[in-house]
Amino acid sequence: MRLFIRIIILFALAALLAVGGRFNPGNVVLFYPPTRIDISLNFFLLLVLALFFVLYWIMRTLTAAFDMPKKVAEYRQTKRERESNRALREALKALFEGRFGHAEKSASKTLELPENKALGALIGAKAAHHMSQFERRDTWFAKIEDEAAYKTARLVTMTELYVDEHKAEPALEAIKELNAKGKRHIQVLRWALKANQQAKNWGEVLKLVRTLEKNHAIHPALSGRLREMAYDALLRDHGHDGESLRRVWNEVPASERQNRYIAYSAARAFNQCQLADEARKIVEKSIAEDWDNRLLRVYREAIGAEGSVALRTQIENCESWLQTQVNNPELELTLGVLCLKQKLWGKAQVHMEDALAHSQEGITRREANLNLAQLHEAIGQGEEAAKYYRACALA
Repeated sequence: MRLFIRIIILFALAALLAVGGRFNPGNVVLFYPPTRIDISLNFFLLLVLALFFVLYWIMRTLTAAFDMPKKVAEYRQTKRERESNRALREALKALFEGRFGHAEKSASKTLELPENKALGALIGAKAAHHMSQFERRDTWFAKIEDEAAYKTARLVTMTELYVDEHKAEPALEAIKELNAKGKRHIQVLRWALKANQQAKNWGEVLKLVRTLEKNHAIHPALSGRLREMAYDALLRDHGHDGESLRRVWNEVPASERQNRYIAYSAARAFNQCQLADEARKIVEKSIAEDWDNRLLRVYREAIGAEGSVALRTQIENCESWLQTQVNNPELELTLGVLCLKQKLWGKAQVHMEDALAHSQEGITRREANLNLAQLHEAIGQGEEAAKYYRACALA
């Protein structure tokens, strides 16, 4: 519709000019002595119009010529941006597809554009890492050290890749720098947990596990296992000194002391420090909450002195546990060992023979045979003792 209106207007103007030119009797005289030129006014107007168009065309040509370098530079910049963006998309696609060589190659093409340099370098670093080209990965990281806007992304990526390489120290350095910037989001905490676990910083592992649990960012089974590993390592590391061991154990929350694995690790550590009283208390409290046969092995090692109140209490505890743990070979063996220590020969023999009858485990059978051999040797039955020694060797 607009084109139709414009054509009508154009024809109307042409008709007006034709009519106006027909009834226009004017002349224009160009006089430069001794030359004189007479032309009609209509022709003069046509000449002026033609001159205007010629001058306009010349000016446009000159302007275009002067703007040509700028336009060429803009065209080249646009082409670089287009190629760099295409290379960035290809690098990301190849990285997610697992074609790391192609991803790194495409990432190198993104470096021509400053806006894509940092992101392309991160892609190149991850691609090189997955190809185990660690030196080339670090070279990629070096290319974005001056990019302030991508500093957090660089540090998080470095943490992830160093943890994957099991290089705890550089990973922890990156985490320290992130913490200095106040960046403690969930994913950083997860990588920090793995890095501290690799570095065996068990105290920090416990703090991070509790933080992740508060944010519901870790599976309960995993957090429980990490907590058990951390306490086991801390207790073993401080097992050479009783005071240090007590200090570590006192720092364990009451809710976690009842965990059978943690209790087992603590009781074993107290036994190694010759602190049998603490070991017995730990086992007795833990068994009251959750039964575990491993605790009985530590309980046997924490045996009290012959005739002591502690030993009698141990025997009473085992007898009461036996009422609910019927035919438990570990418990029967423990009770037999305690009775042997107290020189209750008959009860010791009965319980250890029951342990042999109910046990399928080689360790339990060997220990039962050995204690039976010692029992018969103590009461002067050499042949019986030799029989059980042979059985112990063959078990």
